Amino acid sequence: MAEIRRDLVKNNWVAIATDNALKPDDFPINKRGIDTNGTHMFCPFCEGNEASTPPEIAAYRGNGSETDGPGWSVRVIPNKFSVFYLEGELEKSQAGIYTNYNGVGRQEVVVETPQHGLDLHDFDHDHIVQVFCMLKQRYNELSWDERIKYIQIYKNRGIFAGASQDHSHSQIMGLPFVPRWNSGPADYYQKHGQCLLCAIIDQEKQSKVRLVHETEYFLLLCPYASRFSYETWIIPKQHCEHFGAINEAEIEDLAGAYRTYTQVMVKTLHNPAYNLIFNTAPINLPYQPGYHWYLEINPRMLVNTGVDIGTGIYMNPVAPELSAALFRENMIKHN
Repeated sequence: MAEIRRDLVKNNWVAIATDNALKPDDFPINKRGIDTNGTHMFCPFCEGNEASTPPEIAAYRGNGSETDGPGWSVRVIPNKFSVFYLEGELEKSQAGIYTNYNGVGRQEVVVETPQHGLDLHDFDHDHIVQVFCMLKQRYNELSWDERIKYIQIYKNRGIFAGASQDHSHSQIMGLPFVPRWNSGPADYYQKHGQCLLCAIIDQEKQSKVRLVHETEYFLLLCPYASRFSYETWIIPKQHCEHFGAINEAEIEDLAGAYRTYTQVMVKTLHNPAYNLIFNTAPINLPYQPGYHWYLEINPRMLVNTGVDIGTGIYMNPVAPELSAALFRENMIKHN
């Protein structure tokens, strides 16, 4: 029998099968959905095709290489199909019962490597550090614009995770509002006077049943109310509200934790599509305590169903306790 669990962070409910779990081989779809035979059509993100993208915003380049040319290792460009633009001020419009705002904001693409066919978990440690440093750089630069109230960093890997390009990349959105789902930590702080993620860390370290791995600065766990099968979070053990405040030692540690875990996850789950999501505090608003930044890694083993969409209750056929046990075992073997 399933348990219906409240997700305090997302402020919703999740139905989880606690006694039976679908194994990785039981999931019915080609989970990555991308041709991996080494061939691909023209890719604007590949080195040498820089003229096919909008002008770059930032890049890590070798000595002497020119802007919008070859010679880069990580490159940031505007999203060619952005629906948000940093033009003017946020304005509200009313048409009868309907309300809308203009699309003040920002969408950027972080091309993580010049080389087609590699994923972020395939990179060596130093290159993952470079990617995370660039994400931090863009987070902090966007946060200076007072029109932006929330910065969402995310990565879609594979067609079932929403990727439209199979060249490894992440995306950054600067939004003029704070998504409602992000209110859980602030609500918990108002009621209990403490950080929700810090409370989760304390409880999970005691019980250990959903704990996957621990490093010097981070805790990896399968959350109590996992929405997705084999969902895993990477949480800073030290309370910190903004991803942009991460320091050099923490980036080094995060790169190692991410690389080790995702290599295990990809192998264990037979190369799934997945989403990587950075959750962080709002910006350019009156201070509201309780936020604590963290990463979500959500394998996309199944397509969302009508009940997920209609009720907001995610149907997860794999309990996080079983997911964590599987990952712990394979992390030990990997090491």
